[in-house]
Amino acid sequence: MAETAPAYVVGIDAGGTRTRAVLAELDGGRVRGEGAAGPGNALTVPGPSLADHLAEAVAHAVPEELRGRVVAVAGGFAGAGHRAQGADEPGRLRARAALTAALARLGVTAASVGVHSDIETTFAAAPGHPADGLVLVAGTGAVAARIAGRVPTATSGGDGWLLGDDGGGFWIGRAAVRAALRAADGRGVPTALVRAVGRDLGLPEEVLPPEGYGLTGATVWSAERRTAYRAGLLPAVMDRPPVRLADHAPVVVRTAEERDAVAVRILQEAARHLAETVAALAPRPGEPLVATGGLLAPDGPLLSPLTERLAPLGLTVTPVADGSPGAVALARLGRF
Repeated sequence: MAETAPAYVVGIDAGGTRTRAVLAELDGGRVRGEGAAGPGNALTVPGPSLADHLAEAVAHAVPEELRGRVVAVAGGFAGAGHRAQGADEPGRLRARAALTAALARLGVTAASVGVHSDIETTFAAAPGHPADGLVLVAGTGAVAARIAGRVPTATSGGDGWLLGDDGGGFWIGRAAVRAALRAADGRGVPTALVRAVGRDLGLPEEVLPPEGYGLTGATVWSAERRTAYRAGLLPAVMDRPPVRLADHAPVVVRTAEERDAVAVRILQEAARHLAETVAALAPRPGEPLVATGGLLAPDGPLLSPLTERLAPLGLTVTPVADGSPGAVALARLGRF
């Protein structure tokens, strides 16, 4: 008797920086393929570009000869609402349209295609794929939610770069640029972030402060160079989309590791904001808190300080690398 060809599912984690797709066997077997592409935020990435990124990630994950065996697809999208908000929620509509177009382009005709918020897939990524608890996503933005029956029932934060997302990558990057500008005009204290941010933005070496500025009190930065620095920094920032301020978050982490007081303070403040975001959901002692995003994934720079701040709440913090395992789990559940 011939063996039945295995069926497959695809899980997609579409975040503000990257889109990741994973091919796995339907019966719970091993991962068979992975692919990555550009950002997948359903509200900020134009529809055609979103479809391109989804198609690229899925194409890398799913060999052409296996595409006809994909029976279920589930994607978790930054910028998309959750199921309880209805199918006509704008982010969900845009995500579904782009995902449908991407799958059609690749010839994937799965019977089940699920669109979820990144909150839902992140929570489902925890070991055992729990159905109830708390989740915190801190990458470019920051949002927390209470999950019941795999559906968010309350959220905290997630208001976007303009109005909120306190403690996320955008918030951290903006704080770094603000600190650099204030150091340059005398409103703030010297900090090594001045050099780090200036180099990030391609400013010429002759306008940057000397090495050691902010780390040793003896380093002098002339008034002329300060003025030239501000004159170069402001247009360099304004010429890019505002959300690109999140690009500076990694230099804050590196500068904090060098014990720069301003960078350390920014990260401490970010951890405080994230803890407040979780606390707003009235956690119960012993509840699981699934955490992910570039700041909170395993070994993320804010995982340890956040865990310390949340210790009085008695939560069980579980970091996950991203939401793709959760998307795979939801794809399998959607198949039945």
